[in-house]
Amino acid sequence: MKFFEHVRVSKKIFFILSLGILGACTQEKSVSTTQSDPFANPQWIDLSYAFDSTTLYWPNNPDGFQHRVDAEGVTDLGYYYSSYTILTPEHGGTHLDAPIHFYEKGETVDELPLSKLTGEAVVIDVSELALADRDYLVDSAAILSWEAEHGKIPEQAMVFFHTGYGKFYPDREKYFGTAKTGTEAIPELHFPGIQPETALWLAKSRNVKAVGLDTPSLDYGQSKDFAAHQALMGNQIPGFENVANLDLLPPTGIYVIALPMKIKGGSGGPLRIIATVLD
Repeated sequence: MKFFEHVRVSKKIFFILSLGILGACTQEKSVSTTQSDPFANPQWIDLSYAFDSTTLYWPNNPDGFQHRVDAEGVTDLGYYYSSYTILTPEHGGTHLDAPIHFYEKGETVDELPLSKLTGEAVVIDVSELALADRDYLVDSAAILSWEAEHGKIPEQAMVFFHTGYGKFYPDREKYFGTAKTGTEAIPELHFPGIQPETALWLAKSRNVKAVGLDTPSLDYGQSKDFAAHQALMGNQIPGFENVANLDLLPPTGIYVIALPMKIKGGSGGPLRIIATVLD
């Protein structure tokens, strides 16, 4: 009997010690998780412009943003009620370019996986060169210079180019390079973009998953063939255009959520994009 009592006591002690160790480990894990959780108290930065009557669209686009009042005011039953209709082209204001925009077999807006619209991001500041030359093209030399200081762009990161042109939005003349609208404005467009060879290099050599910038287009204003669009979207890489507040972000340590309106079969759509800095 004493042997079995000894076994029972030993099992009891082992059980108590096990609970203590498990509790300590759980507590330690909880504290560690809390301390290292970058989303414990995130400070979000809005990278989107509001959609309203000042929203900028491509100069020859026949329509702009419309916000029509369908109902607004106190009803016969005494409560307030409002409802509106919005009308907007897919491409304008802060918006997404889905791969199908320039690639026949590309993903549409609703087909884009959320993994391409969320994740780690970097911001490459080219504003000094871009503000000095409205036809500036971001080249691989600018990116390699940035990498020399901040490290190689991580695999499957989003890349944003801060050209400084966001400070002109929504002044059409300063932002587009001309105040004209219609087809006659197209030859007079002057704003920075991405060199087509560099866009392809980002896709192939850096394996990025999205590219954005604070100008009207991934291609510069004088582009005729939108080759930067073709290079990125031919590799199923979406683009973000007219991105706001890139000057508020550091070069690295950023997490971005970029969610467009989920338009079935869409080539693009209005985008609400936000970022937080990971401590």
